[in-house]
Amino acid sequence: MLYVGVDLGGTNIAAGLVSPDGKVLIQDSVPTGVGRSYQEILASMGSLINDLVKKSGYGMHDIEAVGIGSPGAADMDKGEIVFANNLYWYNVPICSELQKHVQKPVYVDNDANVAALAELAVGCAKGRKSLVLLTLGTGVGAGIVMDGKIVGGSHHVGAEIGHMIMDVNGEPCTCGNQGCFERYTSATALIRDGRHMALGYPDCLIMAKASGNLDNITAKIVIDAAREGDELAMAIFDKYVRYLALGIINIINILDPEVVALGGGVSKAGDFLLDKVRAVMNAHIFYKKLAHADIMLSPLGNDAGVIGAAMLAVSGRIA
Repeated sequence: MLYVGVDLGGTNIAAGLVSPDGKVLIQDSVPTGVGRSYQEILASMGSLINDLVKKSGYGMHDIEAVGIGSPGAADMDKGEIVFANNLYWYNVPICSELQKHVQKPVYVDNDANVAALAELAVGCAKGRKSLVLLTLGTGVGAGIVMDGKIVGGSHHVGAEIGHMIMDVNGEPCTCGNQGCFERYTSATALIRDGRHMALGYPDCLIMAKASGNLDNITAKIVIDAAREGDELAMAIFDKYVRYLALGIINIINILDPEVVALGGGVSKAGDFLLDKVRAVMNAHIFYKKLAHADIMLSPLGNDAGVIGAAMLAVSGRIA
C-alpha cells in the first residue's frame, strides 16, 4: 500500500505519493490561495491528490491513507486545525472535509511535528526513538518526538521552542513578548543584525556582498561573509551561534533527546554552523562527563514535510 503526504503551506500545497519506507514516488504542488474559504482550499487539496494518483499510474485503491502537515495548532484526536494564523483558520475540520474529496482516512498534525517524524523515518535520526527538530527559517519551528511518538502537549500547542524566552529584556517578538529564542536564532535575526552592522559600517563586506543595498542583505550573505573571515560578520554569527547553542542546551536539559536536528535555510551553512554550535555546547553543557544528544543537520530539505505527513498516515495517529 501507498500513502499520500501533504505539506500545507501559506504559499503552496505540496503533495507526494510515498511508500511505507518513506520513498517519495511522485509529487506536485498547487497554490494555496490564502483568503479563500477552507472548503475551497481543501477542495484544491483533494484535486491535487486525485490528479497526483492518476499521474502516478496507481489508483485510489492503492492508497491506504492521507497525512497532512499543517501550520498552527492541530487537534489530532478531532482531526481539526485549532488555529493557523497565516491561513486565517480557526477550528477547521480539516480531516473530515478532505475526506469528502478523497474517501480515505485522513490524519493531521503540525508541520514541524511531521517533519520530525520524517527525520526519524528516513532522515538524520533514522533508527533512533527520540528527536527534537529545529527549523531555522523566517522564525524557528520545532517538532518533538519521544519514544517514537509526537509530543504535542495537552492543549496541542507544545513544541513552541521558538518562543522560549532567552532574555526577559530582549528583542521584541511578533508574539508580543521579548527575548524569544527565534528573535536570535532565525534567519530574520541574522538579517536584522546584518543590516544594523551595515548601517554603522557601510564599507563592510556584508554591504559589499549586498551591492550597497540594505534590502539585499540576507542570512546567507551574513554567513558567507563570516565564512570568509570578516570580523564584523563573524561577530554577528558568533552571537547567533551562542544563542542557538544555549537554547539547544535548554532543550537537552529538559528532554534529553537522542538527536537535535537542525533544518531550515540557515542549516545550509552546514559544518560551518554545526562545528561552532558543538564547540559552544561542549563548553556549557550541564553534564560534561555524560553523553548528550547528537547535533545533526537535516538532509531532507523540502521533502521533510511531505514524507513526514505520509509517515503520520502510516502510523495512523488519529482514529
